[in-house]
Amino acid sequence: MEYRRLPYAQVKAFCEKVFAGYGFTAEESGEITEVLLDADLSGIESHGIQRLIRYHKEITSGMVQLNAVPEIVKQTPITATVEGNDAMGQLLGRRAMKLAIEKAKAVGIGMVAVRNSNHYGIAGHYTKMAAREGLIGICMTNSEAIMVPTFGRQAMLGTNPIAFSMPAEPVPFTFDAATTVVPRGKLEVYAKRDGIIRDGWALDENGLPCTDAERVLRNIIGKTGGGILPLGGAGEETSGYKGYGFGMLCEICTAVLSGGTTSNYIYKTPGRANICHFFMAVDYGMFGEKKDLEAALSKYMQELRDSDKAEGQERIYTHGEKEFESRQYVMEHGISLNEKTYAEMQMIAACTGAEALLPPWPQTAE
Repeated sequence: MEYRRLPYAQVKAFCEKVFAGYGFTAEESGEITEVLLDADLSGIESHGIQRLIRYHKEITSGMVQLNAVPEIVKQTPITATVEGNDAMGQLLGRRAMKLAIEKAKAVGIGMVAVRNSNHYGIAGHYTKMAAREGLIGICMTNSEAIMVPTFGRQAMLGTNPIAFSMPAEPVPFTFDAATTVVPRGKLEVYAKRDGIIRDGWALDENGLPCTDAERVLRNIIGKTGGGILPLGGAGEETSGYKGYGFGMLCEICTAVLSGGTTSNYIYKTPGRANICHFFMAVDYGMFGEKKDLEAALSKYMQELRDSDKAEGQERIYTHGEKEFESRQYVMEHGISLNEKTYAEMQMIAACTGAEALLPPWPQTAE
């Protein structure tokens, strides 16, 4: 399947028009678009513009409540529990991290648990919000059950990503990863390509290895068994139980602390997602001089880059470095997407009155 690049500014204007067409305010449309395209800028195709079709379905079905008013149901100087009332995940996520940042600046640490939300994009977007404010950012979310626990054949946990950011030079440290081998979005990307995923990523409904992306996705949607393996793979020999354990940490911080819903119940209430998030901001100045701590992290990261390379390898990356360089490239050369995603954009444009802002399909492949 061929990929083409569309100018970033045009895609941004198109997305903002689309979300405004659903009924979001201009400010809300800008925030949602910022989170969505942060994935494409970072080179994370699975969570970028190709996810627009998912949001279209969830908004037009009424699962996302456009006029939802989130409520703080419990609060202390360092914590808050937020009832999301089915608001758009990106809007809830940005507001929750802003609240955590406010608390961290006031008392050194801020933690916010959110229940009854929707899909919120990439977790790393929110941790980078904290890092830009001179804070450590930590973020997690649960999601629809997609992870099969070690020795199981029924999906019980979500992809449950964990993200962490801290300022450093010349590139901040940003780690953002699912606790499954791959996220669901990557299966969606492969399904749009040739439909074949790599061995060791997923199990079928019988708990056996499966490389058919469509089959795995159908089983996840239909709750008929199987799913994606935890980070580390099947069984214990390659430490799959560690990914399973990390996924559980995420469930505890998101669903349990918020009083919300664990992954095995997400999307089981008609018309509701019931996704939960967790946000944390930390003023590391509580531990020492911030400039000294940042310098120590920057020094270590450079030592990692400069350390001995494996045979045939020219470079060692630190976390967040590839994404930082991708952002610069995409801003200059455009967002990469395939023809199936573009066809979805055409359909969404017609539904939202955004046809005039849909960038034309380039004549040449990238």
